[in-house]
Amino acid sequence: MDKPAEMFDRHFEWTELTRYARYSGPEATLGVVSGRRRQGKTFLLDALTRASGGFMFTATETTEADALRQFGHALAAHCGESVPFRFEHWDEAIARLMRIATDGPTVAVIDEFPFLAKASPSLPSIVQRALDPAARRGNTPVRLLLCGSALSFMGRLLAGDAPLRGRAGLELVVPTLEYRLAARFWDITDPRTAALTHAVVGGTPAYRREFTQGDTPSGPEDFDDWVVRAVLNPGRPLFREARYLLAEEPELHDTALYHAVLAAITAGNTSRGGIADYLGRKSTDLAHPLHVLEDVGLIRHEPDAFRRNRSAYRIAEPLIAFYHAVMRPHWGDLERPGRAAAVWRRAQPTFRSKVLGPHFETLCREWARWHAAPETYDGHPSRVAAGTVNDPSARTSHEVDVAVFGQAEHETNGHEALLAIGEAKWNDTMGLAHLERLRRIRHLLASRATGTTASDRTRLLCFSGAGFTDDLRGIADRDPAVQLVDLNRLYEGE
Repeated sequence: MDKPAEMFDRHFEWTELTRYARYSGPEATLGVVSGRRRQGKTFLLDALTRASGGFMFTATETTEADALRQFGHALAAHCGESVPFRFEHWDEAIARLMRIATDGPTVAVIDEFPFLAKASPSLPSIVQRALDPAARRGNTPVRLLLCGSALSFMGRLLAGDAPLRGRAGLELVVPTLEYRLAARFWDITDPRTAALTHAVVGGTPAYRREFTQGDTPSGPEDFDDWVVRAVLNPGRPLFREARYLLAEEPELHDTALYHAVLAAITAGNTSRGGIADYLGRKSTDLAHPLHVLEDVGLIRHEPDAFRRNRSAYRIAEPLIAFYHAVMRPHWGDLERPGRAAAVWRRAQPTFRSKVLGPHFETLCREWARWHAAPETYDGHPSRVAAGTVNDPSARTSHEVDVAVFGQAEHETNGHEALLAIGEAKWNDTMGLAHLERLRRIRHLLASRATGTTASDRTRLLCFSGAGFTDDLRGIADRDPAVQLVDLNRLYEGE
Protein backbone atom coordinates (compact mmCIF):
# COMPACT_ATOMS: atom_id res chain seq x y z
CA MET A 1 0.00 0.00 0.00
CA ASP A 2 1.46 3.32 -1.08
CA LYS A 3 1.50 6.15 1.42
CA PRO A 4 -1.05 8.80 0.41
CA ALA A 5 0.53 11.77 -1.35
CA GLU A 6 -1.18 14.22 1.02
CA MET A 7 0.31 12.57 4.11
CA PHE A 8 3.29 14.55 5.45
CA ASP A 9 6.17 12.37 6.70
CA ARG A 10 4.89 9.60 9.05
CA HIS A 11 7.04 7.13 7.08
CA PHE A 12 7.73 4.97 10.12
CA GLU A 13 4.10 4.94 11.27
CA TRP A 14 2.77 4.11 7.80
CA THR A 15 5.33 1.33 7.33
CA GLU A 16 4.41 -0.28 10.65
CA LEU A 17 0.68 -0.02 10.00
CA THR A 18 0.91 -1.53 6.53
CA ARG A 19 3.21 -4.29 7.78
CA TYR A 20 0.65 -5.16 10.43
CA ALA A 21 -2.23 -5.00 7.93
CA ARG A 22 -0.46 -7.34 5.51
CA TYR A 23 0.38 -10.05 8.05
CA SER A 24 -0.71 -13.26 6.33
CA GLY A 25 -1.42 -15.44 9.37
CA PRO A 26 -4.88 -17.04 9.53
CA GLU A 27 -5.65 -15.84 13.06
CA ALA A 28 -7.20 -12.56 14.21
CA THR A 29 -4.62 -10.12 15.64
CA LEU A 30 -4.56 -7.02 17.82
CA GLY A 31 -2.77 -3.69 17.44
CA VAL A 32 -2.89 -0.58 19.63
CA VAL A 33 -2.38 2.97 18.33
CA SER A 34 -2.12 5.90 20.73
CA GLY A 35 -0.86 9.45 20.93
CA ARG A 36 -1.94 12.85 22.10
CA ARG A 37 -4.84 14.56 20.38
CA ARG A 38 -4.37 16.47 17.12
CA GLN A 39 -1.40 14.35 15.96
CA GLY A 40 -3.15 12.76 12.97
CA LYS A 41 -3.92 9.26 14.30
CA THR A 42 -7.41 9.20 12.79
CA PHE A 43 -6.05 10.50 9.48
CA LEU A 44 -3.49 7.69 9.43
CA LEU A 45 -6.01 4.97 10.26
CA ASP A 46 -8.62 6.29 7.86
CA ALA A 47 -6.01 6.24 5.09
CA LEU A 48 -5.09 2.67 6.02
CA THR A 49 -8.67 1.42 5.95
CA ARG A 50 -9.35 3.18 2.66
CA ALA A 51 -6.22 1.74 1.07
CA SER A 52 -6.94 -1.79 2.30
CA GLY A 53 -10.73 -1.87 2.07
CA GLY A 54 -11.05 -2.21 5.83
CA PHE A 55 -13.63 -1.18 8.42
CA MET A 56 -13.38 1.85 10.69
CA PHE A 57 -15.67 2.83 13.55
CA THR A 58 -15.16 6.07 15.45
CA ALA A 59 -16.76 5.95 18.88
CA THR A 60 -18.47 8.83 20.61
CA GLU A 61 -18.97 9.57 24.28
CA THR A 62 -22.36 7.94 24.87
CA THR A 63 -24.14 5.08 26.63
CA GLU A 64 -23.42 1.41 26.03
CA ALA A 65 -26.75 0.81 24.31
CA ASP A 66 -26.30 3.77 21.96
CA ALA A 67 -22.69 2.76 21.20
CA LEU A 68 -23.84 -0.76 20.28
CA ARG A 69 -26.53 0.70 18.05
CA GLN A 70 -24.02 2.94 16.25
CA PHE A 71 -21.56 0.07 15.90
CA GLY A 72 -24.27 -2.21 14.47
CA HIS A 73 -25.20 0.35 11.83
CA ALA A 74 -21.57 0.92 10.80
CA LEU A 75 -20.63 -2.76 10.67
CA ALA A 76 -23.75 -3.69 8.67
CA ALA A 77 -23.00 -0.95 6.15
CA HIS A 78 -19.45 -2.24 5.75
CA CYS A 79 -20.72 -5.78 5.21
CA GLY A 80 -23.22 -4.62 2.60
CA GLU A 81 -26.25 -5.43 4.72
CA SER A 82 -29.34 -3.32 4.23
CA VAL A 83 -30.59 -3.96 7.77
CA PRO A 84 -28.43 -2.80 10.73
CA PHE A 85 -27.06 -5.46 13.07
CA ARG A 86 -28.74 -5.51 16.46
CA PHE A 87 -26.33 -6.28 19.29
CA GLU A 88 -27.49 -6.64 22.89
CA HIS A 89 -23.98 -7.01 24.27
CA TRP A 90 -20.42 -6.34 23.18
CA ASP A 91 -19.72 -10.10 23.16
CA GLU A 92 -22.02 -10.39 20.15
CA ALA A 93 -20.63 -7.29 18.46
CA ILE A 94 -16.96 -8.26 18.79
CA ALA A 95 -17.70 -11.86 17.75
CA ARG A 96 -19.38 -10.57 14.58
CA LEU A 97 -16.52 -8.16 13.93
CA MET A 98 -14.07 -11.05 14.06
CA ARG A 99 -15.88 -12.75 11.16
CA ILE A 100 -15.67 -9.94 8.58
CA ALA A 101 -12.34 -11.02 6.99
CA THR A 102 -13.86 -13.56 4.59
CA ASP A 103 -11.51 -12.70 1.69
CA GLY A 104 -8.21 -12.53 3.56
CA PRO A 105 -6.63 -10.24 6.17
CA THR A 106 -8.88 -7.23 6.80
CA VAL A 107 -8.19 -4.13 8.88
CA ALA A 108 -10.81 -3.25 11.51
CA VAL A 109 -10.28 0.01 13.41
CA ILE A 110 -12.08 1.09 16.56
CA ASP A 111 -11.12 4.73 17.05
CA GLU A 112 -11.64 6.54 20.38
CA PHE A 113 -11.72 3.16 22.11
CA PRO A 114 -11.55 4.77 25.61
CA PHE A 115 -15.06 6.18 25.06
CA LEU A 116 -16.43 2.67 24.58
CA ALA A 117 -14.48 1.25 27.53
CA LYS A 118 -15.73 4.04 29.78
CA ALA A 119 -19.34 3.03 29.09
CA SER A 120 -18.52 -0.70 28.99
CA PRO A 121 -15.58 -1.42 31.37
CA SER A 122 -15.57 -5.14 30.48
CA LEU A 123 -14.85 -4.42 26.80
CA PRO A 124 -11.06 -5.04 26.98
CA SER A 125 -11.76 -8.44 28.54
CA ILE A 126 -14.28 -9.20 25.80
CA VAL A 127 -11.69 -8.36 23.13
CA GLN A 128 -9.16 -10.53 24.95
CA ARG A 129 -11.57 -13.47 25.00
CA ALA A 130 -12.23 -13.04 21.27
CA LEU A 131 -8.49 -13.38 20.64
CA ASP A 132 -8.03 -16.48 22.81
CA PRO A 133 -7.11 -19.79 21.12
CA ALA A 134 -10.55 -21.17 21.99
CA ALA A 135 -12.21 -18.44 19.94
CA ARG A 136 -9.94 -18.70 16.93
CA ARG A 137 -11.98 -21.44 15.25
CA GLY A 138 -14.78 -18.97 14.61
CA ASN A 139 -12.53 -16.02 13.77
CA THR A 140 -11.22 -14.76 10.46
CA PRO A 141 -7.89 -12.91 9.93
CA VAL A 142 -9.11 -9.58 11.22
CA ARG A 143 -6.37 -7.06 11.90
CA LEU A 144 -8.02 -5.26 14.82
CA LEU A 145 -6.64 -1.83 15.73
CA LEU A 146 -7.73 -0.07 18.93
CA CYS A 147 -6.94 3.66 18.91
CA GLY A 148 -7.24 6.37 21.54
CA SER A 149 -5.93 9.74 22.71
CA ALA A 150 -6.38 9.17 26.45
CA LEU A 151 -2.73 8.30 27.03
CA SER A 152 -3.11 7.12 30.60
CA PHE A 153 -5.88 4.69 29.61
CA MET A 154 -4.11 3.48 26.45
CA GLY A 155 -0.88 2.99 28.40
CA ARG A 156 -2.65 0.73 30.88
CA LEU A 157 -4.35 -1.29 28.14
CA LEU A 158 -1.30 -3.51 27.59
CA ALA A 159 0.43 -3.07 30.96
CA GLY A 160 0.78 -5.21 34.07
CA ASP A 161 -2.07 -7.67 34.51
CA ALA A 162 -4.43 -5.94 32.06
CA PRO A 163 -6.58 -8.38 30.02
CA LEU A 164 -4.86 -7.48 26.73
CA ARG A 165 -1.33 -7.73 28.11
CA GLY A 166 0.80 -9.76 25.69
CA ARG A 167 -1.90 -9.88 23.00
CA ALA A 168 -0.78 -7.05 20.71
CA GLY A 169 1.30 -7.49 17.58
CA LEU A 170 1.57 -3.72 17.16
CA GLU A 171 1.96 -1.00 19.76
CA LEU A 172 2.33 2.30 17.92
CA VAL A 173 2.60 5.74 19.52
CA VAL A 174 2.09 8.63 17.08
CA PRO A 175 4.29 11.50 18.33
CA THR A 176 4.32 15.21 17.67
CA LEU A 177 6.57 16.27 14.80
CA GLU A 178 10.10 16.99 15.95
CA TYR A 179 11.26 20.57 15.43
CA ARG A 180 12.93 20.20 12.03
CA LEU A 181 9.99 18.31 10.59
CA ALA A 182 7.62 20.88 12.10
CA ALA A 183 9.42 23.66 10.23
CA ARG A 184 9.01 21.77 6.96
CA PHE A 185 5.37 21.04 7.71
CA TRP A 186 4.68 24.73 8.34
CA ASP A 187 6.61 25.65 5.15
CA ILE A 188 8.96 27.86 7.17
CA THR A 189 12.46 28.09 5.72
CA ASP A 190 13.87 30.82 7.96
CA PRO A 191 15.28 29.13 11.09
CA ARG A 192 14.58 32.06 13.42
CA THR A 193 10.93 32.14 12.38
CA ALA A 194 10.77 28.36 12.72
CA ALA A 195 12.14 28.43 16.28
CA LEU A 196 9.79 31.26 17.31
CA THR A 197 6.77 29.48 15.87
CA HIS A 198 7.72 26.14 17.41
CA ALA A 199 7.99 27.82 20.82
CA VAL A 200 4.27 28.66 20.53
CA VAL A 201 2.63 25.71 18.74
CA GLY A 202 5.22 22.92 18.87
CA GLY A 203 4.90 20.05 16.40
CA THR A 204 1.18 19.29 16.49
CA PRO A 205 0.04 18.87 12.85
CA ALA A 206 -3.56 20.02 13.37
CA TYR A 207 -2.41 23.48 14.43
CA ARG A 208 -1.03 24.08 10.94
CA ARG A 209 -4.07 23.04 8.90
CA GLU A 210 -7.32 22.90 10.84
CA PHE A 211 -6.51 25.51 13.49
CA THR A 212 -4.81 28.21 11.40
CA GLN A 213 -6.07 27.19 7.95
CA GLY A 214 -2.69 27.77 6.40
CA ASP A 215 -1.93 31.07 8.11
CA THR A 216 1.80 30.94 8.85
CA PRO A 217 4.29 33.69 9.73
CA SER A 218 6.05 34.75 6.53
CA GLY A 219 9.24 35.71 8.38
CA PRO A 220 10.59 37.18 11.65
CA GLU A 221 9.02 40.54 10.84
CA ASP A 222 5.58 38.89 10.56
CA PHE A 223 5.83 36.73 13.69
CA ASP A 224 4.34 39.27 16.13
CA ASP A 225 1.42 39.98 13.82
CA TRP A 226 0.87 36.24 13.34
CA VAL A 227 0.70 35.66 17.10
CA VAL A 228 -1.88 38.43 17.42
CA ARG A 229 -4.07 37.28 14.54
CA ALA A 230 -3.76 33.47 14.87
CA VAL A 231 -3.10 32.68 18.55
CA LEU A 232 -4.30 35.59 20.70
CA ASN A 233 -7.39 36.15 18.57
CA PRO A 234 -10.56 35.05 20.47
CA GLY A 235 -12.16 34.14 17.15
CA ARG A 236 -9.53 31.50 16.31
CA PRO A 237 -9.40 27.89 17.62
CA LEU A 238 -5.88 28.18 19.03
CA PHE A 239 -7.11 30.81 21.49
CA ARG A 240 -8.82 28.24 23.77
CA GLU A 241 -6.90 25.12 22.75
CA ALA A 242 -4.65 25.00 25.83
CA ARG A 243 -7.73 24.94 28.04
CA TYR A 244 -9.36 22.23 25.97
CA LEU A 245 -6.26 20.03 26.12
CA LEU A 246 -6.82 19.59 29.84
CA ALA A 247 -10.60 19.42 29.66
CA GLU A 248 -10.41 16.55 27.14
CA GLU A 249 -8.27 14.31 29.36
CA PRO A 250 -10.52 11.96 31.38
CA GLU A 251 -7.89 11.52 34.10
CA LEU A 252 -7.75 15.25 34.89
CA HIS A 253 -10.70 15.71 37.21
CA ASP A 254 -9.61 18.87 39.09
CA THR A 255 -8.57 21.01 36.12
CA ALA A 256 -7.97 24.07 38.33
CA LEU A 257 -5.28 22.19 40.26
CA TYR A 258 -3.64 20.89 37.10
CA HIS A 259 -3.60 24.34 35.52
CA ALA A 260 -2.01 25.69 38.72
CA VAL A 261 0.71 23.04 38.58
CA LEU A 262 1.44 23.85 34.93
CA ALA A 263 1.54 27.56 35.74
CA ALA A 264 4.06 26.89 38.51
CA ILE A 265 6.34 24.94 36.17
CA THR A 266 6.06 27.59 33.46
CA ALA A 267 7.07 30.23 36.01
CA GLY A 268 10.36 28.36 36.52
CA ASN A 269 9.54 26.14 39.50
CA THR A 270 10.79 22.83 38.18
CA SER A 271 11.24 20.78 41.37
CA ARG A 272 8.37 19.24 43.30
CA GLY A 273 9.28 21.35 46.32
CA GLY A 274 9.39 24.53 44.25
CA ILE A 275 6.00 23.76 42.71
CA ALA A 276 4.55 23.07 46.16
CA ASP A 277 5.90 26.37 47.54
CA TYR A 278 4.46 28.24 44.55
CA LEU A 279 1.04 26.72 45.15
CA GLY A 280 1.16 26.89 48.95
CA ARG A 281 0.73 23.12 49.28
CA LYS A 282 2.65 20.22 50.76
CA SER A 283 5.07 18.47 48.43
CA THR A 284 3.39 15.12 49.10
CA ASP A 285 0.06 16.54 47.88
CA LEU A 286 1.46 16.93 44.37
CA ALA A 287 2.64 13.38 43.72
CA HIS A 288 -0.62 12.35 42.07
CA PRO A 289 -1.26 15.40 39.85
CA LEU A 290 2.36 15.42 38.67
CA HIS A 291 2.17 11.72 37.86
CA VAL A 292 -1.08 12.18 35.93
CA LEU A 293 0.26 15.16 33.95
CA GLU A 294 3.29 13.09 33.02
CA ASP A 295 1.08 10.14 32.03
CA VAL A 296 -0.99 12.27 29.65
CA GLY A 297 2.12 13.73 28.04
CA LEU A 298 1.83 17.35 29.16
CA ILE A 299 4.98 17.40 31.31
CA ARG A 300 8.29 15.52 31.40
CA HIS A 301 10.20 14.46 34.50
CA GLU A 302 13.90 14.70 33.73
CA PRO A 303 16.73 13.60 36.02
CA ASP A 304 19.57 16.04 36.65
CA ALA A 305 22.63 15.24 34.57
CA PHE A 306 25.03 15.45 37.54
CA ARG A 307 22.99 15.06 40.73
CA ARG A 308 21.16 11.76 41.16
CA ASN A 309 18.89 13.05 43.90
CA ARG A 310 17.63 15.97 41.82
CA SER A 311 15.25 16.19 38.88
CA ALA A 312 13.19 18.75 37.00
CA TYR A 313 9.66 18.92 35.65
CA ARG A 314 9.32 20.60 32.27
CA ILE A 315 6.34 21.44 30.06
CA ALA A 316 6.13 19.00 27.14
CA GLU A 317 3.55 20.90 25.06
CA PRO A 318 4.75 24.38 23.99
CA LEU A 319 1.22 25.76 23.65
CA ILE A 320 0.62 24.99 27.34
CA ALA A 321 3.69 27.01 28.37
CA PHE A 322 2.67 29.87 26.07
CA TYR A 323 -0.84 29.89 27.49
CA HIS A 324 0.28 30.00 31.12
CA ALA A 325 3.02 32.58 30.59
CA VAL A 326 1.32 34.92 28.12
CA MET A 327 -2.42 34.27 27.90
CA ARG A 328 -3.72 33.19 31.31
CA PRO A 329 -2.47 36.29 33.20
CA HIS A 330 -4.23 38.56 30.66
CA TRP A 331 -7.26 36.41 29.85
CA GLY A 332 -9.83 39.11 30.62
CA ASP A 333 -8.22 41.55 28.22
CA LEU A 334 -7.68 38.94 25.52
CA GLU A 335 -11.34 37.90 25.50
CA ARG A 336 -12.26 41.40 24.35
CA PRO A 337 -11.54 41.91 20.63
CA GLY A 338 -8.91 44.47 19.77
CA ARG A 339 -6.79 44.06 22.93
CA ALA A 340 -4.42 41.33 21.70
CA ALA A 341 -1.74 43.58 20.18
CA ALA A 342 -1.36 45.61 23.38
CA VAL A 343 -1.25 42.48 25.53
CA TRP A 344 1.39 40.95 23.28
CA ARG A 345 3.59 44.05 23.53
CA ARG A 346 3.42 43.93 27.33
CA ALA A 347 4.07 40.20 27.41
CA GLN A 348 7.25 40.26 25.29
CA PRO A 349 9.74 40.08 28.22
CA THR A 350 7.77 37.22 29.80
CA PHE A 351 7.59 35.37 26.49
CA ARG A 352 11.35 35.62 26.03
CA SER A 353 12.27 34.56 29.58
CA LYS A 354 9.56 32.01 30.45
CA VAL A 355 8.77 30.51 27.06
CA LEU A 356 11.38 31.17 24.40
CA GLY A 357 14.50 30.78 26.55
CA PRO A 358 13.56 27.39 28.06
CA HIS A 359 12.21 26.19 24.71
CA PHE A 360 15.44 27.09 22.94
CA GLU A 361 17.35 25.04 25.51
CA THR A 362 15.09 22.08 24.75
CA LEU A 363 15.74 22.42 21.00
CA CYS A 364 19.47 22.51 21.68
CA ARG A 365 19.28 19.29 23.68
CA GLU A 366 17.30 17.65 20.89
CA TRP A 367 19.89 18.74 18.33
CA ALA A 368 22.71 17.43 20.51
CA ARG A 369 21.02 14.04 20.87
CA TRP A 370 19.59 13.43 17.41
CA HIS A 371 21.19 15.72 14.81
CA ALA A 372 24.80 16.41 15.78
CA ALA A 373 27.37 14.34 13.92
CA PRO A 374 29.70 12.07 15.96
CA GLU A 375 32.58 14.35 14.91
CA THR A 376 30.98 17.11 16.96
CA TYR A 377 31.89 15.19 20.13
CA ASP A 378 34.57 12.79 18.90
CA GLY A 379 32.16 10.15 20.16
CA HIS A 380 28.67 8.70 20.06
CA PRO A 381 26.01 10.22 22.34
CA SER A 382 23.67 7.97 24.31
CA ARG A 383 21.81 10.53 26.40
CA VAL A 384 21.52 14.30 26.76
CA ALA A 385 20.26 16.16 29.81
CA ALA A 386 20.46 19.43 31.71
CA GLY A 387 22.10 19.64 35.11
CA THR A 388 23.56 21.62 37.97
CA VAL A 389 27.21 21.69 39.05
CA ASN A 390 28.27 22.97 42.47
CA ASP A 391 31.22 25.36 42.71
CA PRO A 392 32.26 25.17 46.40
CA SER A 393 35.10 27.68 46.19
CA ALA A 394 32.84 30.32 44.68
CA ARG A 395 29.91 29.28 46.89
CA THR A 396 27.60 29.04 43.90
CA SER A 397 26.28 26.56 41.38
CA HIS A 398 26.28 26.51 37.60
CA GLU A 399 23.38 25.50 35.37
CA VAL A 400 24.41 23.36 32.41
CA ASP A 401 21.83 23.57 29.62
CA VAL A 402 23.23 20.68 27.57
CA ALA A 403 25.25 17.74 28.91
CA VAL A 404 26.06 15.02 26.38
CA PHE A 405 26.99 11.55 27.62
CA GLY A 406 28.12 8.60 25.55
CA GLN A 407 31.02 6.54 24.26
CA ALA A 408 34.12 8.51 23.33
CA GLU A 409 36.08 7.37 20.28
CA HIS A 410 39.30 7.05 22.29
CA GLU A 411 37.68 5.02 25.11
CA THR A 412 37.81 1.23 24.94
CA ASN A 413 36.66 0.36 28.45
CA GLY A 414 32.97 0.87 27.71
CA HIS A 415 32.56 3.47 30.47
CA GLU A 416 30.20 6.36 29.85
CA ALA A 417 32.05 9.60 29.23
CA LEU A 418 30.93 13.20 29.38
CA LEU A 419 31.37 14.06 25.71
CA ALA A 420 30.31 17.70 25.87
CA ILE A 421 28.71 20.42 27.94
CA GLY A 422 26.93 23.40 26.49
CA GLU A 423 25.25 26.69 27.19
CA ALA A 424 22.22 28.01 25.26
CA LYS A 425 21.36 31.69 24.91
CA TRP A 426 18.51 32.75 22.67
CA ASN A 427 18.97 36.51 22.72
CA ASP A 428 22.63 36.94 23.74
CA THR A 429 25.61 37.24 21.46
CA MET A 430 27.97 34.71 23.00
CA GLY A 431 31.60 35.58 23.61
CA LEU A 432 34.70 34.69 25.59
CA ALA A 433 32.95 35.05 28.97
CA HIS A 434 30.55 32.25 28.06
CA LEU A 435 33.43 30.05 26.95
CA GLU A 436 35.36 30.68 30.17
CA ARG A 437 32.30 29.72 32.18
CA LEU A 438 32.07 26.41 30.33
CA ARG A 439 35.78 25.79 30.91
CA ARG A 440 35.29 26.41 34.62
CA ILE A 441 32.43 23.92 34.74
CA ARG A 442 34.49 21.35 32.85
CA HIS A 443 37.31 21.78 35.36
CA LEU A 444 34.91 21.30 38.27
CA LEU A 445 33.50 18.13 36.71
CA ALA A 446 36.95 16.73 35.91
CA SER A 447 38.03 17.17 39.53
CA ARG A 448 35.04 15.27 40.92
CA ALA A 449 35.12 11.55 41.66
CA THR A 450 32.09 10.33 39.75
CA GLY A 451 31.14 7.35 37.61
CA THR A 452 31.19 9.53 34.50
CA THR A 453 34.52 10.63 33.09
CA ALA A 454 34.99 14.35 32.43
CA SER A 455 38.31 15.55 31.05
CA ASP A 456 39.98 18.08 28.79
CA ARG A 457 38.51 16.05 25.93
CA THR A 458 35.01 17.07 26.98
CA ARG A 459 33.92 19.47 24.28
CA LEU A 460 32.34 22.86 24.85
CA LEU A 461 29.18 23.78 22.95
CA CYS A 462 27.92 27.34 22.56
CA PHE A 463 24.33 27.63 21.28
CA SER A 464 23.06 31.06 20.35
CA GLY A 465 20.06 32.51 18.57
CA ALA A 466 21.84 35.88 18.26
CA GLY A 467 25.31 34.86 17.06
CA PHE A 468 28.89 34.93 18.38
CA THR A 469 31.68 37.48 18.80
CA ASP A 470 34.59 37.46 16.41
CA ASP A 471 36.94 36.44 19.24
CA LEU A 472 34.88 33.35 19.99
CA ARG A 473 34.59 32.46 16.32
CA GLY A 474 38.35 32.71 15.99
CA ILE A 475 38.91 30.25 18.84
CA ALA A 476 36.33 27.82 17.43
CA ASP A 477 38.01 27.96 14.00
CA ARG A 478 41.29 26.84 15.56
CA ASP A 479 40.04 24.43 18.23
CA PRO A 480 37.55 21.62 17.37
CA ALA A 481 36.90 21.22 21.12
CA VAL A 482 34.88 24.45 20.91
CA GLN A 483 31.72 24.08 18.83
CA LEU A 484 29.44 26.96 17.87
CA VAL A 485 25.82 26.17 17.02
CA ASP A 486 23.71 28.96 15.55
CA LEU A 487 20.15 28.71 14.27
CA ASN A 488 21.24 27.64 10.79
CA ARG A 489 23.23 24.74 12.21
CA LEU A 490 20.44 23.90 14.65
CA TYR A 491 17.96 23.49 11.78
CA GLU A 492 20.15 22.33 8.93
CA GLY A 493 23.59 21.22 10.11
CA GLU A 494 25.26 18.49 12.15
